[in-house]
Amino acid sequence: MARKNLIGISMDDNPTAEASAPMTAARPIAGFVSPVARSAVPVGGITKTLGNITQKFERAQDLERQLAEGQTVVDIDPALVDGSFVSDRLGVDAAELAQLVEQIRDHGQQVPILVRPNPGAMGRFQVAYGHRRLAAVKELGIKVRAVVRELSDDQLVVSQGQENNARTNLSYIERALFAVRLEDRSFSRDTIMAALGVDKAALSKMISVVRQIPIELIEAIGAAPEIGRRRWMELADLLPKGKVSELLAILSQAQATALSSDGRFQAVVDALTRKPQQTKNARQARSWAAADKSVSVTSKAAGKGYTLALKSTDAATFGEFITEQLDDLYTAFRNSGTKATGD
Repeated sequence: MARKNLIGISMDDNPTAEASAPMTAARPIAGFVSPVARSAVPVGGITKTLGNITQKFERAQDLERQLAEGQTVVDIDPALVDGSFVSDRLGVDAAELAQLVEQIRDHGQQVPILVRPNPGAMGRFQVAYGHRRLAAVKELGIKVRAVVRELSDDQLVVSQGQENNARTNLSYIERALFAVRLEDRSFSRDTIMAALGVDKAALSKMISVVRQIPIELIEAIGAAPEIGRRRWMELADLLPKGKVSELLAILSQAQATALSSDGRFQAVVDALTRKPQQTKNARQARSWAAADKSVSVTSKAAGKGYTLALKSTDAATFGEFITEQLDDLYTAFRNSGTKATGD
């Protein structure tokens, strides 16, 4: 009687079949074939060649796994990467960018950016999110680590908005401006709400604020990270009281450009709420009265005008007297050397 195989394994089974089984579970990559076991151990250059093939195969397996997860990270020349077709920022803070450059210089780019093949330029890419990281690696002169995915326009802006909501803490006005730019490109309200993570009512307020405040004024103020929805809505309500050109002139002055973005916002509010100042001459209104109280005179300057008001019993006769003396009075005024300023 033949002895039973106590461990249940036939000696005729292919010893490599089980080992190669996991490979068949993943989609094979063209150009990479699993190395075949040999009975004899190769030596010299053949050993080196087979070693390289094995390493390539292992890398291919890892690449295939990442592809299946949609998280393949590749190194791309930053010069080939274009920005998103819709901006979500009012500039990059120089101090924050310098800090990010130092972090990447010391520790490398830990978080990849997300890009898609640029639909308008073959061989180039377009950023969904990671604009600051892209700017930082450009400064360092190194390649950018990126995940490349095929994305529709809707998918790109949703990814862009959701990543920014999670990471970069965009200010209220930047988010509102992003919403308006998307609407101007005919994106649906549902897509915009998904990108910003807001409901219909909040989105309507965002769009309303930006529609009431000219874009050039928003850009002159900047991101204003400490200014929230309520204060931007208050500014929108105040704005009809002021002229945008005058506000832009205020913000262009050296004193205003030295302020933070929040400070520039406050400067605009102050300019809109400040009470009109009296002119210098208006503050110099004078009054005179005769010793016998028979006439009193009040004089007041206003711009290029000057008024005399006469009151009391002799007001009419004294006024006529002054009128008859105007020629002589003006001649005396000119001869006195007093310069007419027109004020």
